[in-house]
Amino acid sequence: MATETVELIATARPRVGKGAARQVRREGRIPAIIYGDKKPPEPISLEQKQIWLQFQKGQFTSKVFTVNVDGKTHRVIPRDVQLHPLKDTPVHVDLLRIGKDGLIRVEVTVHFINEDKSPGLKSGGALNIVRHAIEVWCPYDQIPTHFDVDLTGVTIGTSIHISSIKLPESVKLTITDRDFTIATIVGRLKEEVEVVATPEGEAAAEEGEAEGDKKEDNE
Repeated sequence: MATETVELIATARPRVGKGAARQVRREGRIPAIIYGDKKPPEPISLEQKQIWLQFQKGQFTSKVFTVNVDGKTHRVIPRDVQLHPLKDTPVHVDLLRIGKDGLIRVEVTVHFINEDKSPGLKSGGALNIVRHAIEVWCPYDQIPTHFDVDLTGVTIGTSIHISSIKLPESVKLTITDRDFTIATIVGRLKEEVEVVATPEGEAAAEEGEAEGDKKEDNE
């Protein structure tokens, strides 16, 4: 479970809009907004280097942060990150406040283990992943780092459902009305090469047949 939180130092952003956001970025900072928990949205700016460091570590939108805005702290989790179209670096972040109950909705990555122990995969089958992450409700300080799906003994034609994952007691699924599919093991289709007849191809074939007939006549 992920329990450690990182503090982000922020400053209030009095002006909003595209022009103000561009100015913030020129100053080496990232515009952001804190919202939720039935409180007014709060525009802020964050240090670009600090956000980029946390973003590079992965699972950025599954981590809880403490944002210090001019001495006032907020417990938040990133909900949306806008990236630069060319550099793939964060240019804007939406941060969701965590309420007093501490419950948050978050996506948890799925890891598939023991692929070498799956008869279906060993015989040439393929793992068809339907869901790379599972959305759950859980306490902010008990977010699972990932869910493991054990492929031991799984054969071709098998569907793996969410019921195969044992969830911690504190973690609840957001989808509760069905046992949805996470992945399947499917057989690989043999590639068939279709030969298309063309006038050139037919002429070449006829020429080859004619040469074969000549050889037979000479023998």
